[in-house]
Amino acid sequence: MKRIAIASVMLMGLSLPAAAVPYCTGSGVSFSFGFSVGKFSESEVNEFNLMRLRQMGVDATAAEKWNGCIRAFVRKPGGGEEMQFFDPDTFARVY
Repeated sequence: MKRIAIASVMLMGLSLPAAAVPYCTGSGVSFSFGFSVGKFSESEVNEFNLMRLRQMGVDATAAEKWNGCIRAFVRKPGGGEEMQFFDPDTFARVY
């Protein structure tokens, strides 16, 4: 009985950090209209995502792809910055 309790506690401890990290899967939907504008570099995609977040009113200073999400560094009203995560398809904030 004691071993089962210890194993349960250890298993719960291993699963908690994973639950705290956001993970975005995206919809995987893409459209093709028979023409291409070329491949975008990682820095170009990051710059586009930053621009899009700013257009939405997010006071972001940097954005990058991370764990399937967009990780943005956002200025806090009282000063400083915090990391916030956004869905790459909808740009909705992921909590």
